[in-house]
Amino acid sequence: MNTKAAVAVVLIALGLVVLAYSGLSFTTPGKTIDFLGLHIATTDNHFIPPAVGAIALVGGIVLLLVRPKSV
Repeated sequence: MNTKAAVAVVLIALGLVVLAYSGLSFTTPGKTIDFLGLHIATTDNHFIPPAVGAIALVGGIVLLLVRPKSV
């Protein structure tokens, strides 16, 4: 399996996961706020919409189907 096929398989798998869950949401640690001696931890919420999953899926399929031109 060459690099192009591996990238295509990863794109297809990620696209299917995002579409299966109707988008993915995840949190990442945000900045810590120091206010009057209190340390307040924050989080940032992120959302990956299903359209991104569909684009990844189509991109992976195209990568698998397109053959390089011979020169």
